[in-house]
Amino acid sequence: MKTILITGGAGFIGSHVVRLFVKKYADYSIVNLDKLTYAGNLANLTDIEKLSNYTFEIGDITDGPWIQQLFEKYQFDGVIHLAAESHVDRSISNPMEFIMTNIVGTVNLLNAARAIWKNDMSGKRFYHISTDEVYGSLGEEGKFLETTPYDPRSPYSASKASSDHLVRAYFHTFHLPVVISNCSNNYGPYQFPEKLVPLFIHNIRNNKPLPVYGKGENVRDWLFVEDHAKAIDLIFHKGREGETYNIGGNNEWQNIQLIKKLCEIMDQKLGRAAGESAKLITYVKDRAGHDLRYAIDATKIKNELGWEPTIKFTEGFEATVDWYLNNEAWLDNVTSGDYQKYYELQYVKR
Repeated sequence: MKTILITGGAGFIGSHVVRLFVKKYADYSIVNLDKLTYAGNLANLTDIEKLSNYTFEIGDITDGPWIQQLFEKYQFDGVIHLAAESHVDRSISNPMEFIMTNIVGTVNLLNAARAIWKNDMSGKRFYHISTDEVYGSLGEEGKFLETTPYDPRSPYSASKASSDHLVRAYFHTFHLPVVISNCSNNYGPYQFPEKLVPLFIHNIRNNKPLPVYGKGENVRDWLFVEDHAKAIDLIFHKGREGETYNIGGNNEWQNIQLIKKLCEIMDQKLGRAAGESAKLITYVKDRAGHDLRYAIDATKIKNELGWEPTIKFTEGFEATVDWYLNNEAWLDNVTSGDYQKYYELQYVKR
């Protein structure tokens, strides 16, 4: 039996990865480590929380000594590292929090893995999940390759770029068995509603303004979260040691066009007149350092591991809208912050 640590497993992407691994690998022991900040929600995992191969640990990856104790306790065979501060706007208002979690936290995990694997690294793997934002901004043409030079523009992307470099440094200097992936924007169920899709679904449902940065001309590549989880599964098991894999949806949308499409779907779902939700669109001052366009070239992972997106955007986007509308209690609970009050009573945070 392998024991795998998944950090940030109560978050959006992390919960989908935890669910996939717990259900698919009955012979694995999956330990979900999450700090349960605003973005971590155990309600994302109620369907698997009582399974025998699943364990939850609350803790902070910035606490180096405690992380070392955790690794000694479980003797992990692998790490899938998703825990991160990830919202660009929050990184602009509080950069230090991102530096601590994304940089110091990652180094603590690397040090702990190196300590327990130092005598035998065979069969071990440290998998670091990153973002396409480390590459900077594209013009109207071209896509990010794994070899694209890093050019981060926000405290968030700079902190993730730093953690990527440190993971590679531990591979080259200490021969730690690592892999890295950089992914485009994810969408799907269980996403915290500060992100565009769930935020706007919530706002449209409640007839609140839809704040659009600048003119809404920024372009992003969108990927359904379950496709991302499947890519993570493949890279963890079959990716080449020391390599980086870009994961993209081959699905570029200008922000304003995505928002108008969402308004159109919501009008249909809520029985509103065509164009009614689009009246909520409100243009606001552009975000500082707002990158114009991201686009991923996912040729490498397709050629080496046979992965490509399986969910068509129209199918995945409508299913996502349906999920949030059918889970209004989840969305309201997260939006109000009531779920965090429960954790304050149930857990002592380390």
